[in-house]
Parts: sequence; C-alpha cells; structure tokens
Amino acid sequence: MGLHDRAELKTRIHHACIAKLGPQLFSAGKTNEGSPDDLAENVLRVVTEQLALDRTPLTREERRQVTREITDDILGYGPLEPLLRDDSVTEVMVNNHDRVYVERKGKIEAADATFVDNAHLLRIIDKIVSQIGRRVDEASPMVDARLPDGSRVNAIIPPLSLRGPTLTIRKFSRDPYTIDDLIEFGTTTPEAAQFLSACVRGKLNVLISGGTGTGKTTTLNALSAFVPNDERIVTIEDAAELQLQQQHVITLEARPPNIEGEGEVRIRELVRNALRMRPDRIIVGEVRGPETLDMLQAMNTGHEGSLTTIHANSPRDALARLETLVLTAGVELPHRAIREQIASAFDLLVQIARLVDGSRRITHITEVLRMESDVITLQDIFVARPPEEDENTTGKPVRLLGQLESSGLKPHFLEKMAANGVILPPTFFSDNSAFRPNYATATYGGFE
Repeated sequence: MGLHDRAELKTRIHHACIAKLGPQLFSAGKTNEGSPDDLAENVLRVVTEQLALDRTPLTREERRQVTREITDDILGYGPLEPLLRDDSVTEVMVNNHDRVYVERKGKIEAADATFVDNAHLLRIIDKIVSQIGRRVDEASPMVDARLPDGSRVNAIIPPLSLRGPTLTIRKFSRDPYTIDDLIEFGTTTPEAAQFLSACVRGKLNVLISGGTGTGKTTTLNALSAFVPNDERIVTIEDAAELQLQQQHVITLEARPPNIEGEGEVRIRELVRNALRMRPDRIIVGEVRGPETLDMLQAMNTGHEGSLTTIHANSPRDALARLETLVLTAGVELPHRAIREQIASAFDLLVQIARLVDGSRRITHITEVLRMESDVITLQDIFVARPPEEDENTTGKPVRLLGQLESSGLKPHFLEKMAANGVILPPTFFSDNSAFRPNYATATYGGFE
C-alpha cells in the first residue's frame, strides 16, 4: 500500500471519527464526564468500526498500525507519540513535517516518524501549546511551554522559521536520575559523589556550570536529594523541571507575558519573594539575568546551602559570567565589590562537560577561595585531566578524559561544614595520584 493511499485512508477515517466523536473530545478536557481511559476506549472502538466499514484491503499488521496512528493523532501528539513513549530518547527535534531527529545517549540520529504535511505538524503544535493555555500563530510565532509530564517544548513557526514549523522537545525522565545513576553513567566517581553529598548536607553554596545540554539540571536534581528532609526549600525556575523528593518544598515558576504583553513575573521577583517565605535553602534552576544579583544577596544574607546552575565552559568562565550577569541588573557597582560578593557567596563550583562521544562528565569540583588583590582564587579539589600521551596505546579506545581524581588539596570550607554538623576526615583528600598541578597560579583576571 503506497504512502499516498495510506495518508488518504488515514485522513478519511480520521474525519469520520472526529464527526462521530466530536462533542466527546471537546467536553473530555473540560468536564468530568468520562475518564481519559474511557475516551481512549471509545476512540479505539470508533476507529476500528470505521476501518471495517472502509473497504480498503489491509493486512492485519497494516490495520493495527493505521489504528494506532489515528488514535495517537486524535488523543495524543500523532507521530511524536511513539518517540515520547520511548525512554531512550532524550530530545525530539522536528525540523519540518518530514524531517524528525531524536537524541539518544547524547548523539543525534534521524527518526522514521513523519507528519502528513506542515498543516498536520501545526495542528499537533497547536494541540501541545493550547493544553497549557498558550497559543502559537502569526501574532506570537514563538512559544516556550511544557508538557504535563514536565518536558520542555519550544515551537517556532513561519514567518520566523522559513522552512516550516519547527518543534523541539527536551524530554523529562519520569523517575529523576539519582547520584547512583550518575556514578553508573561515569559522570562522577563514588568518592566525588560522597564529597558532593557532604557539601550539600554541610550547607555549602554550590554553583553547577556547564554548556547547553550537559546535564546541569539533572545534576542539580541529583544533588538536591542530599538536602535533609526537615529543611524548608523554595525552588524557582523558568520551566519547572526539578523533582525534589523532600516533604517541605515550595515550587515557584516564572510566568511569561500574556498576549497583551502584560502579567510577566520574572525569576528576579520570585527570588525576592522567596526571601520572605523563610526558606532554609533557595534552589534557582538557572541564573541567566538580573536575578543573579538577588541570588548573591540571598546567599550573603544567611540562606546557606543554596544551589543554582549557570551556562559556562570552565570554572573560571563561570565566575566571569556571574560578574557579567550581575551587571545586567543595572547596578553601578565597582568590579571589585561584585567579585567580593561572588567570593563570599559561593563555596563550590561543579563543572560539567559533554564529551565528543556524547557522554557527560563532571570535570572539575573547585573551591572558591577569598579575594587576593583584585582576583578570586580558585583551587581544584577534584579534577579530571586529559590522559597523558604515552597512555594512548594502540588497540585501546581513546580515553577523552581520565577519572575524576582528588588533587590532594584540603578545602578551606571544612570548618563551615563541621559547624553544620558534617565532618569529613582529613584523610579523605589524601592525594591518590602523582598529579600535582600548580594551583597557585589559577587566579582570576590575569593576576599570577
């Protein structure tokens, strides 16, 4: 059976089903008449009936496939449905009605899903965004939204996207990754994980930095599991992605402006409001603007143990970027004052990178020390170094980075952790490699 015939058959049956089920479909979302399961059964029944009435000869396999595709279209997100069900897919990218790509294990590959045409794709996009009370059309051709399960959706349609509607879905794992999963994936080592868990329990302010899609939010989520259950936590995000397991959690989400351009609530206002909610810890999903200043103020006014993430490619860059973001708040502060704030606010930087083979790795766990002249001093506690030349013997797969190893330096924040009841034995940092980098020169702003 040709593709064209099949598309025609599907459209024919789809229309017939909509004609029979119309009122039910529209009322299902608004009233409490039937549960979604009843609706699914009804749709399946009607599709099967219509297929039987249609005289097109089909094999059993084809019949099953067509039935499933039509029910997906009516109830779910059409051709995307199998990709969203597939747990190995982490990102779905639709460039055009016939160009669909997915990301599996950090690598992008083409998917065999296709839409009938761009109008079909537009209908599905419309369905996704209208479920959460947003719309996408000529007037607002860009939309950032999230599916009921928390997956992030970005859609951009003509006239902004020239080749047709484009849709990107960053999928959300149903059960969040724990630190054990991260150890299993090789993202971190058991020693580093133990150290990080102690840092979170010991109320250090931690900044997780990395590029796009390196797994910052995933790591933040894994680390948040170590926050004691009796602390009051306020989480603040653009699109709520964190899944905290503690009991005492308040989740706040920023709100984009409505169609008239009003009613916007930015992360900055939420951080300020959170300070009045007596939190023990504030977790900001990501700082990317003026809210950075408010976050620093919060950390410097006794909200210890706060966690946040930032886009940056190295611990050094993360500090520079924090400084730049504070300046976006429009405050006329001297650079030195900003650096003083940063040095006293953050205790620890966790740097994540995504390697060429698609794997994600924590490359540095770095302590933020005090200011020296105009410069913030950093020292690496754990670091993953590139393998030495002579290690790459032929026949072995090329190792992109060595294991995350302790540098043998003892962090200065052990006293702060001890004051919060978390004690790490000094032997924990015994140097397990002959690797002794010259940390004294790792300072900020060119001061050596």
